Amino acid sequence: MLRYVFFLGILISITSCAVKEPTALSIIDTSIDSAGGELYQNAEITFDFRDRSYRVMRQNGLFEMSRFTYLSEDSTINDFVYNYGYKRFLNDSMISVPDSMAPRYKASVNSVIYFACLPYGLNDHAVEKSLIGRKEINGISYYKIRVTFKEQGGGEDFQDQFIYWVNPENYNIDFLAYEYFSDGGGLRFRQAFNSREVSGIRFNDYINFKPKTDLDVNLENIDDHFIAGDLEELSRIQTENISVSILEL
Repeated sequence: MLRYVFFLGILISITSCAVKEPTALSIIDTSIDSAGGELYQNAEITFDFRDRSYRVMRQNGLFEMSRFTYLSEDSTINDFVYNYGYKRFLNDSMISVPDSMAPRYKASVNSVIYFACLPYGLNDHAVEKSLIGRKEINGISYYKIRVTFKEQGGGEDFQDQFIYWVNPENYNIDFLAYEYFSDGGGLRFRQAFNSREVSGIRFNDYINFKPKTDLDVNLENIDDHFIAGDLEELSRIQTENISVSILEL
């Protein structure tokens, strides 16, 4: 009898280990690896988004992000974000930016590149993430991961909160949602489409949804409203003319 109880205990222990969910960190690690992994760390990526051109270069732990806004045929506003700060140029001449505006310009550049390069960035030191469960959407039981940001290093909008739905079959982020607090605040839900690979790095476009005004919706239950067809399309987030150059170490 004691032997039976002993082996039953082992069987229960093995079964419990077999069904144990992975951690948020391991899921995001796998998602980043499947989307490009180490290629992100030494690469130059350029793309167009809504009549502007963007560029991000990462090499040996340093980064430079830039946005090019075309005012006319021979006039361009160029915004540059570095590890150590921010600069703005009109053509080749650096121009002064009020202290109140520099963080906004910097955040705007960072935001577009952040979404374009997902899931890279979800392991930044200011990111805090947790697996909050599973959610079945279109027959797939997605990992549902909440992401928040530390105030130190979390940027101007560190209070924003995100949820990512990670496909357990290919570790692509098929859906994401976020709650923001600037400009009156709000909620957005995005569905990935047009997933493609460029020089070993995966990119997604997104259909951008918003809740209807009469919905009782929050960040936690917004996926239920998407499944029910209660959200309305707001816009399309589409990056074009993507180019990737892998840099030497």
